[in-house]
Amino acid sequence: MDVILGIVLLFAVLAFFTIFNYRAPQGSKTMGALASAACASFLVEAFHSAFLGDLVGIEFLGEVGAANGSAGGVAAAILVPLALGVAPVYAVLVGLSVAGMGILPGFIAGYLISFVVQWLEEKIPDGLDLIVIILIAAPLSRLIAVASSPMVDATLLQIGEILVSTADSSPVIMGVVLGGVLTVVATAPLSSMALTALLGLTGTPMAIGALAVFGSSFMNYVLFSKMKFGDKKDTISVAIEPLTQTDIISANPIPVYVTNFIGGASSGLIISLMGLVNNTPGTATPIAGFAVMFAYNPAGQVLIAAAGAMLVSIATGYLGSYIFADYDIVTADQVRNIGLKNI
Repeated sequence: MDVILGIVLLFAVLAFFTIFNYRAPQGSKTMGALASAACASFLVEAFHSAFLGDLVGIEFLGEVGAANGSAGGVAAAILVPLALGVAPVYAVLVGLSVAGMGILPGFIAGYLISFVVQWLEEKIPDGLDLIVIILIAAPLSRLIAVASSPMVDATLLQIGEILVSTADSSPVIMGVVLGGVLTVVATAPLSSMALTALLGLTGTPMAIGALAVFGSSFMNYVLFSKMKFGDKKDTISVAIEPLTQTDIISANPIPVYVTNFIGGASSGLIISLMGLVNNTPGTATPIAGFAVMFAYNPAGQVLIAAAGAMLVSIATGYLGSYIFADYDIVTADQVRNIGLKNI
C-alpha cells in the first residue's frame, strides 16, 4: 500500500510542476532557475563533499561541498528573482533573507517576492525604493520561506521518505517506476536533479535516479543520432545534459519520452535488484550521479551496475529509433527556424 501511495503522490507532484512550468506566470523561466539552483548547490555538494571529500579524503573540498549543499534555499531565492527580471541587489537581498532554509522554501519565497519587488519598484519613487524594499521584502521573504517549510516537510519530503522506505519491500516496482519516471523527467524542463533534491531522495531510490540518468546519456545519444533530430553538436549536447535540448525534446515528446521511460525502467530494475545506495540527494545527473556512487558502494558493484545501465540504455536507444523510424519528427532546424526563408 505504501508503494502505491508513494507512486501516486510522486505523479501528483510531477503533474503540479508540469502545470506550473507551462501555466504559471513565467513558469518555464522559474523552473529553469530552480534547476540552476540545484546545480549550484547539490551538484557541487555531490562532487566535492560526497566524492572528493568523503571518498578521496580531501577535507577542504569536503567543506566546500558541504557549504554549497547547505545553501540550496539561498541559491533558489537568488536565481529565481534574477530569472524573472529583478535587479541583482534585490535578488541577493531575498536570497540572504532565507539563509538556512531548504531549496523549495527558497524557491517559493523567491518566486512570490519577485512580483512584490517589481510592484514596489514601479510604485515607489527612485531613491526611496531601496529603503522600502529592504523594510518590506527582506522580512516578507523570510516569512514566506518559514511558513512554507512545514508544508514541504509534510508533502514532498514525506513522499521521499515513503519511496525510500518501500525500496526494500518492492524493489522491482520501485526500480521500474522510479527509473522510468526520473529518466523522463531528466529530459523535461522540470529537471530530475531538482526533483530528487526537492524530494530529499536517498538510499536505493537516489541510486536508481543517478545511474538510470547516467545510462540515459548513451540512450539519448543513440536516439538523437539515429533519428537525426539535430546535428552532431545537438547529439553530443543531449548526451551530456538533456536540458540543453529541451526545445527539440518538447517538439518530439512521444519518441523521446517513451524511449527514455523504457530505458530508465530497465536500468532502474538492475540497480534496485543490486541494492545500491546513494545518500546524496539531487544527484540524478549523468556525470556526478555516476561519480558519487563510489562514495557509498563497492567500486566493482558500481561499475557492474553502470555497465548494465549503459548496455540496456544503448539497446533501448536503437529500439526507440526502430519503433519510431516512420514517426514525423520535428528537427532542430525547424524548431529554431534556421535556414527558413523570408523571415
